[in-house]
Amino acid sequence: MSVLLAAGVLVGATTALANPPGFNPYVAPTTPATDHCPHQTKTPPAVDTSEVPKPGQVAPAPLPVPEPPIGGAKLAACGVVVADGMGAPPHKLTSAAWLVADMGTGEILAAKDPHGRYRPASTIKVLLALVALDELDLTAPVTVHREEYETEGDSCGTGPRGHYTNRDMVTGLLMASGNDCAMVIARELGGVDKTLAKMNARAKDLGALDTRAASPSGLDAPGMSTSAYDLAVIFRAAMRNETFREIIGKRQYRFPGYPPRPEIPHDPDHPAYDMFTSNNLLAEGFPGMLGGKTGYTDDALKTFVGAAHVGGRDVLIVQMYGLSVETSSYWTQAKDLLAWGGRAPAGASIGTLNATGDDKSGESTTTTNAAERPVAGPAPEAPADDSSGIFDNTFVLGLLWAITVCALGYLGIRVLARRP
Repeated sequence: MSVLLAAGVLVGATTALANPPGFNPYVAPTTPATDHCPHQTKTPPAVDTSEVPKPGQVAPAPLPVPEPPIGGAKLAACGVVVADGMGAPPHKLTSAAWLVADMGTGEILAAKDPHGRYRPASTIKVLLALVALDELDLTAPVTVHREEYETEGDSCGTGPRGHYTNRDMVTGLLMASGNDCAMVIARELGGVDKTLAKMNARAKDLGALDTRAASPSGLDAPGMSTSAYDLAVIFRAAMRNETFREIIGKRQYRFPGYPPRPEIPHDPDHPAYDMFTSNNLLAEGFPGMLGGKTGYTDDALKTFVGAAHVGGRDVLIVQMYGLSVETSSYWTQAKDLLAWGGRAPAGASIGTLNATGDDKSGESTTTTNAAERPVAGPAPEAPADDSSGIFDNTFVLGLLWAITVCALGYLGIRVLARRP
């Protein structure tokens, strides 16, 4: 099935050829058409059984579609919407949904199917990290249980009797996308069910109303959904947290090891090792890269949310339900979107990330984790580009802007007010 999927992507097919019973004919074409809003209420059809409810359970109903659309009327469109002066989008984008925004102001510069429902894969770990940084003491020690270090998918390589802290778990969650770390964090937050309730409550508070977390790690599960708009809102909120911003900007981290497992004959020692970021743009030194979170499952395909300081602004991008193809890697597409956003003219906008929840004021107040707790571990690394102060100093710039508007008004010049 994976071969058929890859072949469908390479030839840009929008439907599969004749397939055996039970095969899902939906494939991700090179330029997915979404103008007819195929995912307005629910995610693309699954290609495996990961979202089949367990015996005795039923799949959750799709989340209601807000009316009017969150973020502005133009975001009701399911095709490509571009602000005046932006020009055409980059070529060879394979994502069914994508979004480009100014992270500082919250203005959305361009988007494709911004409120379409897609699966987040591991980008949902950004939401989990937000909750964890609110509630957990990062210096507190944690243990890792067998069902956690044996969780399927990406792992940080945790093991029994290792000496870990919550900071190690959050760092492994964001840098290496460790599903083992996600499950440890969920236990520390009160268990999976309570953690999902907290994640979904936080999403609602932020105005991310297309989002339902159904697993802490992003592994596909019944009812899981989000949107390009929501991931932008969630990531922007997370980047206002000082600790999140420091962790997501790391290229390297010394992750603890654990001793030999006595139940395994001749098991060697598992020493600490240097963990490297899964964000290729950060790892390869893309200029101005602030950080980002990757994701992939068979049902979600590739997903990414990240930001870089480009062209004098902090550009935030989201990519959903796409793949690398022979002529266009997903990372190249991300670079092209960031560069395109950096060239946007002043005042460009099709909508706003400041619509509801914590972002109503539009102020970029940086916060730390719960109770201003001291954080254990190595000293913070410098971000990829120290010129990112525009986002951190949005309040000051906003004050200067207000003074400028008043002065211009005094001179009799009419200034078009920015959308809230």
